[in-house]
This record gives sequence, structure tokens and C-alpha cells, in this order.
Amino acid sequence: MPNPPVPPDPTAPVHVIGAGPGGLAVAAALAQRGVRAVVVEKSPDVGASWRGHYEGLRLHTTRRWSALPGLSIPRSAGRWVSRGDFVRYLEQYTRHHRIDLAAGVEVFRVERAEADGGWLLTATGGRRLRASAVVVATGFNHTPRLPDWPGADAFGGELLHARAYREPSPYAGRDVLVVGVGNTGAEIAAELARAGAGQVWLSVRTPPHILRRSTLGWPSQASAILCRRLPVGLVDRAARPLTRLLPDLSAHGLPRPGPGLYSRVLEGAIPVLDRGLVRAVKRRQVLPVAAVESFDGARVLLADGNSVTPDVVIAATGYRRGLEPLVGHLGLLDGDGRPLVHGRETHPSAPGLYFTGYTNPISGGLRELGLDAPRIAGAVVAERRDAAR
Repeated sequence: MPNPPVPPDPTAPVHVIGAGPGGLAVAAALAQRGVRAVVVEKSPDVGASWRGHYEGLRLHTTRRWSALPGLSIPRSAGRWVSRGDFVRYLEQYTRHHRIDLAAGVEVFRVERAEADGGWLLTATGGRRLRASAVVVATGFNHTPRLPDWPGADAFGGELLHARAYREPSPYAGRDVLVVGVGNTGAEIAAELARAGAGQVWLSVRTPPHILRRSTLGWPSQASAILCRRLPVGLVDRAARPLTRLLPDLSAHGLPRPGPGLYSRVLEGAIPVLDRGLVRAVKRRQVLPVAAVESFDGARVLLADGNSVTPDVVIAATGYRRGLEPLVGHLGLLDGDGRPLVHGRETHPSAPGLYFTGYTNPISGGLRELGLDAPRIAGAVVAERRDAAR
């Protein structure tokens, strides 16, 4: 007969891996419930991913629905919070909740500690950190994904991931191909056009749904929150009038997509909230082109047989979660490298191991992180209570 599971050591802290908004929110929620939590962050300070985003970024979610539990974002930040203001808010949040932050410490591997029923974290400097529970919050945008385009190694121009793009002045007068028409690619292309880049092309594999950020003061996020749990077909039909508030760009090479808005969201394609792309395309300051197939010297070959010759290629091609080295050996990831469980739920083979921030909901990632945090903290407390019985 197998031995009963050993309950985790209640004196060991909960370790939260990642000092982004998700990790900080969970740490604050745990502290509020009297549970000691340590946030382990490989970078020197909180919000490393946000610090790395381009300087012109503003949240697409409102200030109200972007705040984490227990502290509002200052009204001085405006309705659409800038990258810099959000980083300052995360710093303030850490101080306000007196979060125990171990900065400059990277966790490489999470393993079950069979001796005490908890978890063992292997970290920099040969550290072996014991934890009663672990919350993995390393972020949705963890590892830049650069496609393996044939011939890219011999490209004579500059090739970079959008993560390395900071602001448009280095590209003044230079021809730029932006690859990818998510929100990041759309905003970078429009910003480059406004700031005096040469020819700006935008490579589009699948046309996106494009929405206004707000209409008559009503934010698109509010509609998304109301619709999130409605049937997919109903939301697709209800969204059609919203998608037609902006002009049809088909004549400019950017047709409206066939599948409904929410159907595309469930496939992983969040709508583009317009911050100047529509105007730039109409004025031919940004030219949509087909998907990139390969490189041939200075030329970039496109799926429709055409080619362009840019000085710079900026790949806004997304990110990988990068969880395989950390927890891949535990059998908790799906084929795309995302956790099989999320939020308050834990996998039957890994009780006490939680994940937050690995979905991309239409209702806003920051809002969902804020909702997840108290649920995860409550689950940790309940697990400790059950183990003590």
C-alpha cells in the first residue's frame, strides 16, 4: 500500500516566480491572508517585461481595469496608461504592499521535494529554495519568437524582434518592413510612418479585426467584458457593427477577415485596437503586403510572389512562454508550451503548483491577473488548511 502524501512544511514560504503584475498581485493577496510569500525575479527590479517594451506603448485597457488588487493607478496617469507610468505603478505597488522581493535571482527548475511534500527550486548561485507552494508568473511575453525564415542569416540589412525596438528615431529615412499585424506590429508601423521613416510595409498573414479603442467614451474593453462568457456565435454577430465603425481597407491591401471576431479570439487572435494604423494605411504611409516566405540577399520574398527590399525588418512575431526548462519535466504543458491548468486550479500530479498570466483574454490580461490573484491565494490557504487536518 503506497504511503500517504506528505503535507508541505507550513513554515516554508510560498515562492512566486516573476515580479510582473501577476506575480506581484498574488504576493500581495497571499500577504493579506497572512501567508509569507517571496517573489523571485531574475531581473534587477519589478516589471522587467514592461520596461523592455517600446517607449510609445500605452495600455489598451483602461486605468480602472488595469489596476491590481489593493491599489489604484493614479488618476494622473490618464485613462490609457503609458508604459512608463505603469512601470512606476508596479514599483509603487511593491512598496505599498511591502512585498518581499528577491531580485537578481533566476529560478532554473522546479521539482517536487518528496521529503516534506513541498517544492524545491534550483536558482542562481547554487541556491536550493524550499517552498510550501509555488506560483509561476514569468509572463505571457517571455521569450521573443523569431521565425526561422530561409535565407535570413544572409540578409544584408538589419533584422530584429519587436522586443528590441524602442523608439522610431533610429529608422528615420530608412525603409522598414514590420512583420505581424497584432497590436504591437500595428502600433510600431504607424509610429514609424508618423516619425519619418522611409517606406513602411506591414506584412500580414491573416487580416485582423480592427476596432476603435473607444467609441463615444465607451471603451472596447467594456464590451469585451460583457461578452466574454456569451456564446461565440452571438458575440460574432453582435460585433459586426463595431468592426464596421472603421473604414474598409480592402482596397489598400488589408481586407476585413472572414471569421467572426470572437471566433478569431478563441484561435488566439486578439483584435487590433487602432492607434493610427487605419489613417496610415489610408494615406499609404503604411503599405500592407503578404506574409514573409524567405529572404534572398537584400530582398524579402512574400507569399504572393512579390518582394520588397527593406533596410530594416522588425519581426512583431510574438513570444513563447519559455516554461519548458522550468517545469517541462513535470508533464504540465500542452503542445504549445502553455500550462494545462491555470489560476486557482492545480494539476493532480502537482498539488501546490499554480500558474498565472498564460492566457490572452479579450477582456484584458491585467484585469484577469487581478481576478486570479485572490483566487490563487485562497486556494493556497485552503490547501494548507486541508493539510493540517
